[in-house]
Amino acid sequence: MLQIYNTLHRQKEIFQAIEPGKVAIYVCGMTVYDHCHIGHARVMVVFDMVVRWLRASGYAVNYVRNITDIDDKIIQRAIKNNESIASLTQRNIDLMHSDADALGVLRPDHEPRATDFIASMQGMIGQLIEKDLAYQADSGDVIFAVRKYPKYGQLSGKSLDDLEEGERAQVIGDKKDPLDFVLWKSAKASEPADTRWSSPWGEGRPGWHIECSAMSCDLLGYHFDIHGGGADLQFPHHENEIAQSEGVYRQFDSHGESIDSQFVNYWMHNGHVRVNNEKMSKSLGNFFVIRDVLKEFHPEVIRFFILRAHYRSPMNYSGATLQEAKQGLDRLYNTLTDLEDPVVQGDELFGGWHADFQAAMDDDFNTPQAIAVLFGLSSQAHRAKTSGQLQEYQACANTLKILGGHLGLLQRPAQEFLQSGDLGISAAEIEELIAKRNAAKKSRDFATADQIRQDLLASGIVLEDQAGGITIWRKE
Repeated sequence: MLQIYNTLHRQKEIFQAIEPGKVAIYVCGMTVYDHCHIGHARVMVVFDMVVRWLRASGYAVNYVRNITDIDDKIIQRAIKNNESIASLTQRNIDLMHSDADALGVLRPDHEPRATDFIASMQGMIGQLIEKDLAYQADSGDVIFAVRKYPKYGQLSGKSLDDLEEGERAQVIGDKKDPLDFVLWKSAKASEPADTRWSSPWGEGRPGWHIECSAMSCDLLGYHFDIHGGGADLQFPHHENEIAQSEGVYRQFDSHGESIDSQFVNYWMHNGHVRVNNEKMSKSLGNFFVIRDVLKEFHPEVIRFFILRAHYRSPMNYSGATLQEAKQGLDRLYNTLTDLEDPVVQGDELFGGWHADFQAAMDDDFNTPQAIAVLFGLSSQAHRAKTSGQLQEYQACANTLKILGGHLGLLQRPAQEFLQSGDLGISAAEIEELIAKRNAAKKSRDFATADQIRQDLLASGIVLEDQAGGITIWRKE
């Protein structure tokens, strides 16, 4: 039975879908003003894993991951580049899709862009004003009045006074309270024409928080199953989403108690990516762009690296940890080198390994434990092959590939993966050297055979001798 850690209640809870057999999930996606970095990769891979497992568990999943294509950073970058908002955002959306595809991230069922939902945002803002939960300041900005929403602070678990004390921002402009936040930003004369829309409150653009409320409610309805995103979004972004959405749709009695359904049942947040035990951020200059990392490491290594950590835990990034991930993934792929196609999923192939894998994944998507199951299965497969139990080997390797597929891993041809990367030597040349080495061994010229092995190793090529006189190779 699937359990999910619910940030809203700060505990694991048995998952119960609102509509049996179906799951609606919304994840806060990227703000497309620049290339995606490893922190973005973690969000994409983590929730791709979640959706894959939900589907493997028999749920029909409706997955929405939005694109923020209008905000202050986008406007500043477009002005700096002397280009239109549409040109900047489309280029970065294309790059984001390229990165996600490389990492094996399946496209969401819906990928709404904020600029396509301006009317819905304005509709929600109008209702919040009517309910006296928002006000228009003298500057023209429309602002949410946090203290008028009775449940504010439920996601962060703090009282309004605690939040205000911890809020670094002072009262800005016409804000009545430092916790109040902007729903609609009045246009500035210095901003380009493509950054503003007409509204009942004058020309302007939406605040960031209202964007996700409008897109999620439009596509999934007011009450849906799972909302996800990075840990840094828990407060204030997700807290504000709850306040806006429930401010429009939820009914409360005179004591501030709700009399109908909450906005989202389960809130999920993945942990930060850290570099040398510091949070990765552009302000610290310690962030790594996905496409730069892809120049050095196979994309599946990056995916495996991300999934080796539990999604809620901080993840420490370094070249050394990626190299460790590569070695582990090499080991798993090496298990599959003699697997005969096709892979057929069937209960007779799984045995206890499938049950152990499922138990791990059903325990709040515990991918480290699920990957430990893969390594255990890999070891059994190697033992079976070494002892000549080829039928058992095939069953184990088959199961390994199927279970790995639930994580988006181990789906490439094994030799293709193991031989991938910039080799500095052609595959044909490697095979020719292997043939010379085999001939040297046959003539008992072991010095030459060992020298060929060492020369290839110096070039980053590892040889592995297998039963039957077969030698395979992989990139170190």
